[in-house]
Amino acid sequence: MAIKVGAGALTIEDVVKVARHCEKVELAAEAVARISKCRAMLEKKIAAHEIMYGVNTGIGEFSEMVLNDEQVQQFQRYLIYNHAAGIGGPCPIEHVRAAMLSRIAVHTRGHSGCRPEITRTYVEMLNKGVTPVVCEKGSVGACGDLSPMSQVALSLMGEGESFYDGARMPTKAAMEKAGIPVPGLQARDGLAAINGSNLITGMGCLELYDSERWVKQAEITAAMTLEALMANMKPYDTRLHELRGFKGAITSAANIRSVVDGSDLITGKLKVKVQDAYSMRSTPQVIGAFRDHLAYARKQFEIELNGVADNPIFLPDSNTVLTGANFQGTPISMPLDMVGAGVTMVSVLSERRLNRLLNPALSVGLPAFLTKGAGMFSGHMLSQYTADMLIVEQRILSAPSCVQSIPAAADQEDFVSMGMNAALKTRQILNNAEGVLAIEMIAAAQGIDFREFSVGKGTRAAHGAVRKIVEHLEVDRPLFKGHNAVSDAVKRCDVLEAVEKEIGELKSSW
Repeated sequence: MAIKVGAGALTIEDVVKVARHCEKVELAAEAVARISKCRAMLEKKIAAHEIMYGVNTGIGEFSEMVLNDEQVQQFQRYLIYNHAAGIGGPCPIEHVRAAMLSRIAVHTRGHSGCRPEITRTYVEMLNKGVTPVVCEKGSVGACGDLSPMSQVALSLMGEGESFYDGARMPTKAAMEKAGIPVPGLQARDGLAAINGSNLITGMGCLELYDSERWVKQAEITAAMTLEALMANMKPYDTRLHELRGFKGAITSAANIRSVVDGSDLITGKLKVKVQDAYSMRSTPQVIGAFRDHLAYARKQFEIELNGVADNPIFLPDSNTVLTGANFQGTPISMPLDMVGAGVTMVSVLSERRLNRLLNPALSVGLPAFLTKGAGMFSGHMLSQYTADMLIVEQRILSAPSCVQSIPAAADQEDFVSMGMNAALKTRQILNNAEGVLAIEMIAAAQGIDFREFSVGKGTRAAHGAVRKIVEHLEVDRPLFKGHNAVSDAVKRCDVLEAVEKEIGELKSSW
């Protein structure tokens, strides 16, 4: 079923469907009417020679320079040329598709002033699989993602390169093969295609979606380790968390209880410590805090996804043109910074539990480094080294980008969001986090192998999912294959799917 844009609110899930799963896009009829109405207003003002930023003036520091009629027709082409100034390898196709959907959504609000052909061309490109080649680096997140979105906009002139049918080729050839007419650029069209934080928005939506699934796997992994360490499960009593009142902690505790339900730890058959270490008993509070931030970040991104991020903004009903800074990426870059930091925080918690699994002084009777051949064998000793390296990189990347503004454009653009840095580093933090969880999962599965009590139904499912990928470590072998294989499984959410198949869907808090 096609995603209809311009009829109702888009969600993060809609972005995932279009960007990652190539769901078709359809423009709502009322959205086309709004775009056309706004364009008619703009054309009247152009004919009347009314001064409008970025239409018949230069931009940035050149905003006071007025263009003549001939220059107005040529300006949009040069605008796209000089803003297509990125560097580095190409963005993943799903990131560019997400950005294009975000830009289409802005146009459908009817305040951008471009011709309907511009928006329709982007829709056709999404539906027929033509994806512009866009350098990953170059945006400062205000005035929007100008550099990468300009590489996308080159396609509107049949220029640049695109991916099509599995190959990289000149965009002109891709458009011809796909049967998409090239609309060209007229007054306002170019700036309307680039003046918003759309790549940050698209990437952020995908990263939030992945983070929300990663955090559920963090809870499953925690449950596995809690069973392997014979934890006291009283800290997961719902009454405890309801008394404090944080929704994320209530949800996290409930999910972990669901995974361990049926375990001998719950029935009271086993003697456990009166009180465990913080990394065990404060897991709901820590993961819960991250869950609460994810809920806030989702709200911010869905506001942006359905808002008017452009400049200038045209109000046809009042025949008004407003200039401002709705392209500014800070409302989404700041929460995205904290999503990355939150993933790092939960990864640190994971590594601390891993340490308890491996350290014989802390592991409640498990063999040192989870091997019975200590001395001859080192077991999972080196797994912790790898987890520690990943976490140090995460910590370095967790420094907020939203405070890193460097002025540009002769100080006309003297505060920028640096939100693209937030998007890029959060993706890398998530990649590392998949590895950290994988290593704890493998160690927890090994620890459970040494226990002789019955674990919970969800824990058993998680253990089985890990064991389908990596065998019990009886004697030392190279560990990197298992690390990578389980990390890939975390990325695919294999363990999450196995657990939810057994115990039902884990709760969300957003």
